Amino acid sequence: MIIGIPKEQPGERRVALTPAGVKTLVRAGHTVMVESDAGTPSGISDKEFVEAGGQIVFSHEEAIRRVDFLLKVGAPTDAEYDMLNRDQIVFSFFHLAVADKLHVEKLMQKHIAAVGLETIETETRRLPVLHTMSEIAGQLSIMVAAQLLECNSGGRGILLGGLPGVPAASVVILGGGVVGHHAAQTALGLGAQVLLMDADLEKLQTIDRLFSKKITTIIANEYNIAKALQFADVVIGAVLIHGAKTPKLITESMVKTMKTGAVIIDVSIDQGGCVETSRPTNPKDPFFVKHGVIHYCVPNMASSVARTATFALNNVLLPYILEVAGSGVDTVEKINPAIRRGLYTFQGKCLHPKIVELFELK
Repeated sequence: MIIGIPKEQPGERRVALTPAGVKTLVRAGHTVMVESDAGTPSGISDKEFVEAGGQIVFSHEEAIRRVDFLLKVGAPTDAEYDMLNRDQIVFSFFHLAVADKLHVEKLMQKHIAAVGLETIETETRRLPVLHTMSEIAGQLSIMVAAQLLECNSGGRGILLGGLPGVPAASVVILGGGVVGHHAAQTALGLGAQVLLMDADLEKLQTIDRLFSKKITTIIANEYNIAKALQFADVVIGAVLIHGAKTPKLITESMVKTMKTGAVIIDVSIDQGGCVETSRPTNPKDPFFVKHGVIHYCVPNMASSVARTATFALNNVLLPYILEVAGSGVDTVEKINPAIRRGLYTFQGKCLHPKIVELFELK
């Protein structure tokens, strides 16, 4: 099979595979075409891909049109959707819940086997690819928050972990999944006061056990969220509704009650954001201030540590790529169940119930 790795759009620094991944695919008998400089933002040179057996191409269109199996990290752009060929296999973080309906229709019209990296799901309901990126995002969210609390960023001038005799920052985490767990672990490690909220009591019980009661846990409801935000120095939005748009659990009226110079990190922005005042930002202009509160809403946070994220992505994704490249996707029955659960479209049909409902598809 011919596999293509195009250069990502500005702002997305990750690349779908490392040279080691390319070498594994080539040894399995596949051809891997890598667009020139695709790995540069992750610190991987064209030479390394060539030494691994990859073929360098110098046209973005060639890296997309000439391949059977396209590997992308960021969701395709309008122009890239137009470049896709009929019956191609495409792996990408599509995030179709916040995409344009036209994109879904193009995938269906071209009979694309579109696998959302964020929706690959094991039998135990684990999202292996998203899990890996969420681990990174959880840790990064606290590191970013610590910097934004500094006076130079317009923050409250608070050291996240405080000092003897000086209180640490209050960190409120909304969501007890992978992002929330790793954010809590990082914040606690730096000495912050951590309050974690989730609507799932069982999840809170697990967090309570894992952290030996060092983290305060509270059921997430409108009343409790509103109360918690009033004293928070940092709020981490770590809500995920699998395959669907994130609900706005933090309203604008709640944001107005927060301290001036407090920080919101809306990690959920990839799926629309869980804060009513959030809007997507970018690495060059990562935050804005509204109602006196600093909002950081950069999608795909893991991209800011591109090399770590790329190698982590390669580790979790390569077995799935090998399997699909080896067996193809002629019928649904031939597809690994985890990949099948990640299929958005296949043979002209949309298979994801939430996307069908969202866009009122047949």
